[in-house]
Amino acid sequence: MRRGLYLGRFQPYHLGHHEVLKQIAMEVDEIIIGIGSAQKSHEIENPFTAGERVLMVSNALIDFDTKHYVIPIEDIQRNSLWVSHVKSMVPPFEIAYTNNPLVIELLSEAEIRVKQSPLFRRFDYSGTEIRRRMLAGEKWEHFVPESVAEIIRGIDGENRLKTIAQSDQE
Repeated sequence: MRRGLYLGRFQPYHLGHHEVLKQIAMEVDEIIIGIGSAQKSHEIENPFTAGERVLMVSNALIDFDTKHYVIPIEDIQRNSLWVSHVKSMVPPFEIAYTNNPLVIELLSEAEIRVKQSPLFRRFDYSGTEIRRRMLAGEKWEHFVPESVAEIIRGIDGENRLKTIAQSDQE
């Protein structure tokens, strides 16, 4: 059995992530989806909680054929210990998928095989672009699975983001 680790913040989970997971599923038997920066929420770059992101990913993958695990992983702010921290939080894995240069370096130093994920329509399928659209009152729903849009609407995520972005200064 071959198990892969896919790391991301998923702020929010979008169709680009979904396409990457479909590609990874062709290479491994099981996928661990590590929700990074799990302790962060209610920030412009990290508006959603770990629990909300677990729901987003889990609901988007409800019909996914490949066995998968969705696991929040908090940052520990010590890069030299980060890989052992991740390994302590997830099932054993043989390969990791990420495009983050620091994460690639840390995993490679720990002699873990790393493969960069393909990027799909990167300028559209980007959490940064989706959050920008939410803040601007533009359409964003077509960049995420419908189940994710439902969760964001259910928690009034667009309004949360707009509130977070406000200044208390006039």
